[in-house]
Amino acid sequence: MAKRLIIAILLLGLVVGGIVWFKYFRDGMIAQFMAGRVAPPVPVTVQMVDPVTWTPGIDAVGTAISARGVDLAIEAGGLVRSIGFASNDRVTEGQVLLQIDDDSERASLAAAEAALGVTQAEAVRAATLTERGVGTANAVETALAQEQSARAQVAQVQTSLDAKTLTAPFEGVIGIPRVEVGQYVTPGAIYATLQDLDQMFVDFTVPEQQIGALDLGREITVSTDVGSFSAEGRISGIEPQVDPRTRLVSVRAVVDNPGARLFPGQFLRVRVAMPAEEGVITVPQTAVISSLYGDSIYVVKPDGDGLKVEQAFVTLGRRADDRIEVISGIADGDQIVTSGQNRLSNAAKVVIDDTVELSPPAATPADSAASE
Repeated sequence: MAKRLIIAILLLGLVVGGIVWFKYFRDGMIAQFMAGRVAPPVPVTVQMVDPVTWTPGIDAVGTAISARGVDLAIEAGGLVRSIGFASNDRVTEGQVLLQIDDDSERASLAAAEAALGVTQAEAVRAATLTERGVGTANAVETALAQEQSARAQVAQVQTSLDAKTLTAPFEGVIGIPRVEVGQYVTPGAIYATLQDLDQMFVDFTVPEQQIGALDLGREITVSTDVGSFSAEGRISGIEPQVDPRTRLVSVRAVVDNPGARLFPGQFLRVRVAMPAEEGVITVPQTAVISSLYGDSIYVVKPDGDGLKVEQAFVTLGRRADDRIEVISGIADGDQIVTSGQNRLSNAAKVVIDDTVELSPPAATPADSAASE
């Protein structure tokens, strides 16, 4: 019995020892294989760093406002007799737009003019009698006062009559009629909007840190997200105070509107032009890697017969479109990686392959809308 137990223990020891030896043998062979294996170079796209002429600017979003735009309101109530415009008509200054029933005012005007005629005759008669020594100076003064009162009455009725005929205060494009013929309207009701679209105001805001870069007359460029419209203008006003809630400064610019392609209330992208600067180093924004340790760029260096990359930490500056300014960290003539960085590490082997698009193209607004 004891002999059999000893034999079983020996056999179990041999099995366990064989398993342990095989594990160490396998791990050693794998480590030896991996140590002798060289990772293939990573394909990347590159670009040479070259100082450029940098045109800085202040980017903002703005709202288009017509230089002259009003909501046309009714001055006196009554029934609408006629409408003298249609939607989107271009009207001239003084053109009759709306006629309110004015029969009552015309009758009152006729009565007031008749009363004025009587008082005028009375004033002439009183003056004649005074000259003949029959009348008194008091009678003449009374007659003249009555004539002046009658004239004032005529002017008052004429004003009420004029308020029933509504005209365009300036030339522009009129909107959709908000009243109908035969409708009873009250004073103050809006019957249409009138906009002068030849010239537009653009209101926008900038951070208080950039107020020192603004001055009257500085050129701006505006564009829309719809179509390819772009126009130039100049700053016409800067609010002399900072909004204490938002820390923003309100700015207004004047922009010509050829073809009336801009409309009041439209969203605009605004860029305030700054003086050009020479010798500024810029790189594509795709070349910059941001992490908790800072911003870095991979620089391609020679490595024997091949190439490798070195990670250079950089200090970034201003941005414009798809470019970003690099203040320090790389120099003129450096060759930097612009795509393919997701598979790189410091000192990694690389091969330049500009024939393959390693980064997906940026989604356009149309692509985003289609994907949704």
